[in-house]
Amino acid sequence: MRLNELRDNPGAAKTRKRRGRGAGSGLGKMSGHGHKGQKARSGVAIKGFEGGQMPIHRRLPKRGFNNPSAKEYAVTNLGKIQAWIDAGRLDPKAAIDETALVDSGLIRRRRDGVRILGKGEITSKGLTIEVTGASKSAVAAVESAGGTLKVTKPAAETAEEAPAEG
Repeated sequence: MRLNELRDNPGAAKTRKRRGRGAGSGLGKMSGHGHKGQKARSGVAIKGFEGGQMPIHRRLPKRGFNNPSAKEYAVTNLGKIQAWIDAGRLDPKAAIDETALVDSGLIRRRRDGVRILGKGEITSKGLTIEVTGASKSAVAAVESAGGTLKVTKPAAETAEEAPAEG
């Protein structure tokens, strides 16, 4: 093997489009930009423009709003927790908290906290679950199975309510 014999692997380097190099290339004369006008120029941004007519996004009425202080919880169901316990991914004897749920892969990230809903059945006895929020049906289902479901305040709320030193 010599230096002049070195080549890229086939398909590793894509050949660039040579625009404006004759009609036979398929990208000659106008280089794929068509005829004159705004779209043939550089720096065109006319995505929502409707030729001077009032655009559709301004004709339609606006409804609702996005609450900037709304909490976004990671949500899971009791049935999923039971399935994870049955699969051996959660330890029923240890306290099941938000970090345990994230570490087991049941939820991807905590967000503003974890909220448990009551869909599915819980069969494990003596569970101790500690999360930011839970539905009434979820609390009732865990307590009827002989466990406890403790609901804590989100970390952001407890920090805001703490008295300022000073």
